[in-house]
Amino acid sequence: MEFLEVCKAILLGIIQGTTEWLPVSSTGHMILLNEFIKLKLSKEFLDLFLILIQLASTLAVICLYFSKINPIKIQSGRFSIKKEAINLWIKIFVGCLPLAAAAVLDDFIHEKLYNSIVVAVTLIFYGLVFVLIERKNIKSHIKRIEHLNYSTAFFVGLFQVLATIPGTSRSGATIIGALVLGCSRPIAAEYSFFLSIPTMLGASVYKTLKYMMSFGFSFKSSEVTILLIGCLVSFLVSVFCIKMFTNYIKKNNFSIFGYYRILLGVSILIYFLVLKPIL
Repeated sequence: MEFLEVCKAILLGIIQGTTEWLPVSSTGHMILLNEFIKLKLSKEFLDLFLILIQLASTLAVICLYFSKINPIKIQSGRFSIKKEAINLWIKIFVGCLPLAAAAVLDDFIHEKLYNSIVVAVTLIFYGLVFVLIERKNIKSHIKRIEHLNYSTAFFVGLFQVLATIPGTSRSGATIIGALVLGCSRPIAAEYSFFLSIPTMLGASVYKTLKYMMSFGFSFKSSEVTILLIGCLVSFLVSVFCIKMFTNYIKKNNFSIFGYYRILLGVSILIYFLVLKPIL
């Protein structure tokens, strides 16, 4: 196994662990990264690699918020159910219903819309939305996750459906929806994290099983090493990024992410429409 391949796996893990939680689109970054840094792997195995490092980043959310999402309390050797955790899981389930219904369009969207131009346009569009929302300074009345009702959870879930279009960003769409519906920035981000658990776990498990049924699960030792390294890096970077992000938005707004999206989207357009054809 080449040292350079390990470095590439580490870089992919860093990009995944960072961009999955910030509202900047992991897809946009992966498209650019794939232009300049390519792992010496088959397309099928690379797809699995990207799925599993996404799964690893999801595990970071579970670990960080385990006390909130764990519905079972053990005290003095006795089990009891935490009502607040059950209530939170109902809100998560309600918020995931719209995306589950839209899952039938997944293959169509991936085939027709998964390209650099669509990603660039959605990056720019939602970047502008973030900037405009922050300028509107919408007042928030939902400052605790307990105050988030089921109808609001469902409508935030409708915004999550927008993320099926590449470049939108799942966290970006849900955060925008939560802000528009009156959530504070910390609650918008936190609920977005919670929605990612069933969404990303379900997608990762489904795609992994689909891969196994098509190609089996026999890997070279070098491939296993690359998988483990990528997953570990993605997990650790996700832990750091989530903590950093939640601390940042307690005192700052999302405008910087809007401007960054616009810059990234314009960069992708310039590269693919102007520079790549002449290189």
